[in-house]
Amino acid sequence: MNTELPKVIDTRFRTALSRLKAAGRIDCFAGEASTEHEIASILKKRDGGKAILFPEVKGFDMPVMGNFLASQANCEAAFGMDFKGIRQLVGRAMANPVDPKIQSTAPWQENVYTSDFDIGKLLPALRHAEDDPGRFITAGVVIVRDPETGIYNASYHRLQLVGPNSTALKMDYGRHLRLAFERAVKRGEDLPIAVCIGTDLSVLYTAATMGSQMPETADELKVAGGLIGAPLPVCKGITQDLLIPSDTEIVLEGVLRRDKTVHEGPFGEFIGYNSADGPAPVFDITSIGHRDSPIYYAINGFGRETVMLRKYVLEASLLKVLQAATPFVNDVEITAGGLHRFHAVLSVNKTSPQHDGLQRNAILASFGALKDLDMIIAVDSDIDIHDPADVEYALATRMEASQDLFVIPGARGHEYVRKGKDGIRAKLGIDATVPFDQKARFTRVKFKDTQVDDSRFNSDTGRRVQWLK
Repeated sequence: MNTELPKVIDTRFRTALSRLKAAGRIDCFAGEASTEHEIASILKKRDGGKAILFPEVKGFDMPVMGNFLASQANCEAAFGMDFKGIRQLVGRAMANPVDPKIQSTAPWQENVYTSDFDIGKLLPALRHAEDDPGRFITAGVVIVRDPETGIYNASYHRLQLVGPNSTALKMDYGRHLRLAFERAVKRGEDLPIAVCIGTDLSVLYTAATMGSQMPETADELKVAGGLIGAPLPVCKGITQDLLIPSDTEIVLEGVLRRDKTVHEGPFGEFIGYNSADGPAPVFDITSIGHRDSPIYYAINGFGRETVMLRKYVLEASLLKVLQAATPFVNDVEITAGGLHRFHAVLSVNKTSPQHDGLQRNAILASFGALKDLDMIIAVDSDIDIHDPADVEYALATRMEASQDLFVIPGARGHEYVRKGKDGIRAKLGIDATVPFDQKARFTRVKFKDTQVDDSRFNSDTGRRVQWLK
């Protein structure tokens, strides 16, 4: 696998699928599958595994792709590089934005509907969990241009089908789409948006970026170009005055109505619970465009893909902050058990007594960089932070609870965590490092690195060792 960061990388959706296929990371489901619970159930049963293509979907002409980026192996195959390379791409994107390149046409304009369409009949949107009140579009990246600043934002939002040409759109607090919508409402305007389903990897990853490294002033179409290393190809919308990523399977254009809401939800979100139902603005769809033989991309709300999409972008964001503030931080791991969102492990390399205590500064800086982090463990550089057992070893042998735990009460986290109160929750720092002057005392036993030929091992023990029966 290529580990050298290329100057320009091909991040088109179908290029990524071709890489997955070549790596043996796509399974094809044999026979017809239904959008009513069945596809989502199969995706959940094989959560964190290979991507799954459903070529025959009951009642629809479009195949469904799921679990696309649900594992590290899938992500690495899609990009054609290891996870460190992916994080480097994300870091490059944030540091070196590139203006998009406007094209006259795009693949998603090969088939366009501007009237007499029914999205429920056109799109194989899934009914996911048993409590879902309807079918949801879950992998759509919403493209919006702020009505005051003119800056483009890309972000994930679920859309519940509520009519032949309309959906509800769930907006969380503190998100840039909500801010743009509130500004449009204040101006007495509806907000034009486009929803991209199955789009360029650079857009999928940019849309997942959040925290201090993606402020409101960052134009995310330019950031996507930074990830590619070249301008992101875009084209003008058919019915809305927006620039839309050209490499997209399906595009919905329309407006978020300032004066119309509908009851939305509940829906099983990444946290593992149903998020609250309630009023949500209506997305009136003015056109649908899709390429010839489009692939419909779906993400299970409570699934590994939802959180894996953010893992590398959050790690890259966190590393950028920490290495600027405390350069002795080597690496970070935002863990699977914490849903790649809430728990992190920091690897630090103390090289002098003056580094003692900075591990706690790094923990505090991490909470400031990513508000959703609730627990952070700092360990020394001899601990493999990507191995949960080794991290637990550090907790077992290098952490003293009466001295090495510190709590920050009443801090802002994620509102979906039910143990908190409207997003307010205490945060926990764990210092599992050793003082610099005691590093020798905590040095682990070392074994000689002996090269062994695996062919010398033989499972036929009975013939050689008579007492082993």
